[in-house]
Amino acid sequence: MGFDLVVQQPKLLYLLQGVLAFAVVVCLILLVVHHGRLRRRGPALLLLAPAVLLLTVGLLLPALRTLLLSFMDGEGHTWVGLDNYTWMFTDPGALVALRNTLLWVVLVPLLVTAVGLLYAAAVVRSRFRALALSLLLLPMTMSFVGAGLVWKFVYAYRPAGADQIGLLNQLVVAFGGTPRPWLVDSPWNVLFLIVVMVWAQAGFAAVLLAGAIAAVPGEITEAARLDGASPRQIFWRVTVPLIRPTLLVVVLAEVIGTFKAFDVVRTMTAGQFDTGVLAHEMYDQAFRYGDSGRGAALAVLLFVLVSPVVAYKVRAQRSAR
Repeated sequence: MGFDLVVQQPKLLYLLQGVLAFAVVVCLILLVVHHGRLRRRGPALLLLAPAVLLLTVGLLLPALRTLLLSFMDGEGHTWVGLDNYTWMFTDPGALVALRNTLLWVVLVPLLVTAVGLLYAAAVVRSRFRALALSLLLLPMTMSFVGAGLVWKFVYAYRPAGADQIGLLNQLVVAFGGTPRPWLVDSPWNVLFLIVVMVWAQAGFAAVLLAGAIAAVPGEITEAARLDGASPRQIFWRVTVPLIRPTLLVVVLAEVIGTFKAFDVVRTMTAGQFDTGVLAHEMYDQAFRYGDSGRGAALAVLLFVLVSPVVAYKVRAQRSAR
């Protein structure tokens, strides 16, 4: 009974602190409402106060705490300065994760956008457009964990002479080849993981781009056709430039999502065989090895890398309006 009270006391203290902070924010806003030019904005500020408080408690404070931890030792007790960041750019495992992340960020958005664009262009005028897009969109109905499990069976390996349960090795053996451990051989295993992400995300790009292509005015393409342009020239010189804002949104969305890639790597290889990425390395350092300082430093690096992309995406969306 005494132990339960000891455990519950910090929780009650945090709850009281949250209630007190909420009350302080509301009181401050009520005071501001009755003064100066902000009187008209008082009701709006009052309604926004709970959301602002929740964002502060749930997002801003943890972010500041993570930044502080990145300068501490593994237990979060001793100040070590930039040691964690030095480790991040000198440790072989961390450098492999950084290299793989950059490879993912370059290849995944390009491949997803290319596959989505070509597929959308092929089916957008078809009678079976909805069915064709639905088939490509099906992988998005499952989580990345599910996609990783499906493709883990596709890449499954057994020694030569044994019955192959992996689809890819079955095809290799059927054509007289030797089965290979696809997820073990580096650096090709990183590319095989990227294939999974492209398969899962291509439908998202195809649906957005098909809508953009369908919205291109028919008068423009007809005028280009009358000027003697071939279908290929119309597509690359007329359609693609007109859907550039949508292409940009797709690429930026994929870049942001790829920086956070974790599920596929965790499910298929657990970061082994030089397949780790920053998000997975952050997880390993913080939770598997218990080094909160290095994990926080990797989290800060991810934030620094993603923030400019997010800012540019928001700016692009505003300019497109």
